[in-house]
Parts: sequence; C-alpha cells; structure tokens
Amino acid sequence: MSGMELVTHNPVDGVYPATGDYVHAVEVRGAPRMLFISGTMGLDPAGRPGATLTEQLELVWDNIRAILASAGMTVDNIVRQTSYLRDVAYAEENAAARVAALGGRAIPTTAIVVQTLEKDWLIELEIVAAG
Repeated sequence: MSGMELVTHNPVDGVYPATGDYVHAVEVRGAPRMLFISGTMGLDPAGRPGATLTEQLELVWDNIRAILASAGMTVDNIVRQTSYLRDVAYAEENAAARVAALGGRAIPTTAIVVQTLEKDWLIELEIVAAG
C-alpha cells in the first residue's frame, strides 16, 4: 500500500453514530490502482460450496485472498465490502468473519439478504480494493 492513505470519516453531526466495527466512509488517498472483485462465493477449487456457513466463509475469504494476490494485493488493500446473505441469520457470523479477515480494520460495508442463484450458496462477497 505504498503511498496510499486511508482516512476514516465518521461525522457526529447530522448522521447516526458509527459504532462497533461500522464506519460511515473511508477516503482513499494516493492509490494508483483500484480492483473491483466480482461477487465471490464460498466454493472450493472444484466449484463445490462448503456444507455450512462457517465453511463457506472460510472458503470465500480464501478465494478473495487468492484473487487479491493475483493483483499483487492483500486484504490490507480492501476498502469496501458488500455481502449478499441468503438468510438474515447469517449477518453476525459474516461480520465476525470480516473483522477477523481484516484484523479488526473497519471498512464501509453493506449486507443485503437475497435469494442466491444456487440454493447451496449461502454467502457472496463483493470487494473493492485499492493500492
């Protein structure tokens, strides 16, 4: 992330407070590259989904790390995440997996409950990285 600076913006006037691992915005300064990662599922290298949400979260973060590495980036370059969850009950475990993957670093996030294209897909993550 040479030369790149991330500036968190959590205004206190005119908007609800940012709490916990939530951040209103992250400004990216000095990033020469942006990487937009398509919705990525918790599938193994053969294309099979993990049997549980925990397994799919492990797989999806492994897949994201591999995609980032192909661009010479790491999870430290992630500046935005959108989560597509098959069930609202998955929100807490998904958030915990994100916090763990990013080492506690807060980024702007959105979680949406959706019907996935395949019934066995429990989670899909869309990532924006900069660096």
